[in-house]
Amino acid sequence: MAKRDFYEVLGVPKNASDDEIKKAYRKISSKYHPDRHQGDEAKATAEEKFKEGKEAYEMLSDPQKRAAYDQYGHAGVDPNMRGGFGGQEGFAGGGFAEAFGDIFGDMFGQQRRGGGGRQVYKGNDLSYAMEITLEEAAQGKDAQIKIPSWNDCDTCHGTGAKPGTEVKTCTTCNGNGVVQMRQGFFSVQQTCPTCHGSGKIIPEPCSACHGQGKIKSQKTLEIKIPAGIDDGMRIRSSGNGEPGTNGGPPGDLFIEIRVKQHEIFERDGDDLHCTVPISMTKAALGGEIEVPTLNGKAAIDIPEGTQPGKQFRLRGKGIKGLRSSVAGDLYCHIEVEIPVKLTEFQRKTLKEFDDSLQKGGGKHSPSSQSFADKFKRFFS
Repeated sequence: MAKRDFYEVLGVPKNASDDEIKKAYRKISSKYHPDRHQGDEAKATAEEKFKEGKEAYEMLSDPQKRAAYDQYGHAGVDPNMRGGFGGQEGFAGGGFAEAFGDIFGDMFGQQRRGGGGRQVYKGNDLSYAMEITLEEAAQGKDAQIKIPSWNDCDTCHGTGAKPGTEVKTCTTCNGNGVVQMRQGFFSVQQTCPTCHGSGKIIPEPCSACHGQGKIKSQKTLEIKIPAGIDDGMRIRSSGNGEPGTNGGPPGDLFIEIRVKQHEIFERDGDDLHCTVPISMTKAALGGEIEVPTLNGKAAIDIPEGTQPGKQFRLRGKGIKGLRSSVAGDLYCHIEVEIPVKLTEFQRKTLKEFDDSLQKGGGKHSPSSQSFADKFKRFFS
């Protein structure tokens, strides 16, 4: 049975970052861990999925193996194929195999590089969680956030070497950052295992930056929150992630928006919902009431005999979403309040009122009248 694509196994795209690959593997290992499943068949299926996920992670989490897999698929990482990637024989040159390696290297754009042909890598992306109010989400805002930044080390001036010492050229790859490895009849480039693609070695690292050449600090970033943004959306700030390696571009910053729960409104897309309590007499007699909106107050005319749960729609009083040309609506859900403590006079008055209803002196609510009719039919 043919092996599934490793990226497909983990459910990530081919350009997934190391963090995305790690998160995907953790999710799979948690879901399919054999100890979490009961029954022989379920346990066997889970164990197979668990092993499949583990193999995919082991390959894609290793930069060298991932590069070989991206270039040649499963054949590039199959240890049973002649040549392999592991022994010193991978550095051997000359002969028929190397001639084939040069031919296929040209075909796939993997020509050998001269001095300075180092491997460059984009920096990792950063995430920042930002909490805002519903009003700020609806109207937008300008905000300042503090994020990590990396500046050249003042001690070594960005070289990573201890002052008074020099950075050496890696002798394994001659400063190229990559070495040629043989995989059967193919000649494949992989990141140099000695310098990890930098093409240089630092014999005595700078004590201030530990050989990194950069010092981590903080900087203030101006962020514009667009009007209509919703909970869970992300804002991308290009180039404000971690620095790249060997001159590679920096990663990006993703600001994850979290909208605080509002004490009155609930958002549903571009619409807003709120519960409006009214008195029992207001529901029975009707009248005008004021209701809150995000932009102030609005009036609603309550008809006589309004029932609990009645919904009133105020057009255009919702939120104008990011992709909307008009604002949504506000839905007011009526909640009829029942008195919890009554005076003797109020009790007497309500009793007289109820007696008058029973004698046909008024119209019952639709639901109670319907129930009464059903009750009579049931026992007739």
